[in-house]
Amino acid sequence: MIKLIPLIISFMLFSAAAQGSEWTATQGDVLSVKSSVQAEKLRLWCFGKIWPAKQLANRSWQGWIGIDLKTKPGIYPIEWSNGKQVIAKATLSVAKGEFRISHITVEKKMADFDAPTLKRIRSEATLLRATYTAPVDANPDIHMAGKPTEGIESTPFGAQRYVNGVARSPHSGIDIAAPAGTAIITPLAGKVLHVADMYLNGKTVAIGHGNGLVSVYSHMQSTDVKQGQWIQTHQKIGEIGSTGRATGPHLHWGVRFHNARVNPETLL
Repeated sequence: MIKLIPLIISFMLFSAAAQGSEWTATQGDVLSVKSSVQAEKLRLWCFGKIWPAKQLANRSWQGWIGIDLKTKPGIYPIEWSNGKQVIAKATLSVAKGEFRISHITVEKKMADFDAPTLKRIRSEATLLRATYTAPVDANPDIHMAGKPTEGIESTPFGAQRYVNGVARSPHSGIDIAAPAGTAIITPLAGKVLHVADMYLNGKTVAIGHGNGLVSVYSHMQSTDVKQGQWIQTHQKIGEIGSTGRATGPHLHWGVRFHNARVNPETLL
C-alpha cells in the first residue's frame, strides 16, 4: 500500500510512487507529488479541486492530494497550471484499500433513534461538517508530528462498521484504546474550530491546521480548549473517555483534507 520515494519524503508514511508523471495511491491516502517545472506560480489540480503546493529551494514544486476513502479505483488526471494554462500533466492510479470488518454492540438507544434524537444527530453532524471547509490562516507542511495519544489501535481506518448487526458508514478515522484520563495532545498546531458534546461522537474537538487540513478528536472524557483558541503542536487538548456511542475508553482520531476522508497514519 505504501511506497516511499526517499528524494521526496524521508521517514513519512505518505503513500506515493512516481515513474515520470505516473503516481499511485490507495483509497484514504495522502499523496505527495512533485513537479520539476520552474515557474513563479503553479497550481495543483486533481479530483476537481485545487490542492496545496509550495515551491522548493531548487524552484521545483511539491504538492499534496487527498484520496477520499470512497474514491472509485481508477485512473485520474493531475494538472499543474499557472492559473491561465496547463503547464504539466500527470496521472494518478487509485487502488482499492483492504479494509477489515468491525462489529460493535451498543444499547438500543445508541443504534435506533427516535425523531428528536435523529434531529439532534443531524444538526450536530452539520455543525461538524462545516469545520471541514472553514478557512484557517496557517501554512504548514501536510504532516503530523506523531499520534495524539498512546494506546492500542482498536479499529483501523476504513473498517466497515456493523452496529448491532446493521451495516453503517465505513470508519473514517482511527480508534485508539487507552485508559480513561489518558492525555490527548494535538500532533499539529492549529485553530480550534469546534468544541461540542455530541450524541454519537461524545465530547469532540475539531482543529483546523491550514491548507484544508482538519483533525477531529471524539469520545473524550474532558476537553481543555475553547473554540477560537490557537493550539501549539503537542499541546494537551483533553483526555480519553467513553462519551457518546462508545464501548470503552478510546479516542477516535479523524482527519479531513479538503473534505476528503483520509487515513491519519499517512500523515505521520
